[in-house]
Amino acid sequence: MFIKIDFSLSQPIFEQVASQIKFAIAAGTVQANEMIPSVRELSRQLTINPNTVARAYRLLHDEGFLSVRRGMGLAVAEGAEEICKKERKAFFEKKFQSFLDEAERSRVSIEELDEIISSYKQ
Repeated sequence: MFIKIDFSLSQPIFEQVASQIKFAIAAGTVQANEMIPSVRELSRQLTINPNTVARAYRLLHDEGFLSVRRGMGLAVAEGAEEICKKERKAFFEKKFQSFLDEAERSRVSIEELDEIISSYKQ
């Protein structure tokens, strides 16, 4: 599982971990019933405090995205992928709307926006 922490963001690290796990679930990178790394393992990979990872996992569990497997750890819950996809879509819709609002306030034309967006297509 690939998670990248951005220490310059104002978003707490545990929220970054949780949201990136949700995005991984939405993308199908992590499937239903698949085990996720242990708290110790992920904290070592990310070089962050284990309590931070535990807090992210607790949040995901409380929201129903992870389920406990006794003696094994945490796994992605059944049905989590669809919910994560909806959350991911809402996240990007909100970001895109903010982008469009700023473009409108800045009087950027549709043609200029199209040029900007097209330059990122590969």
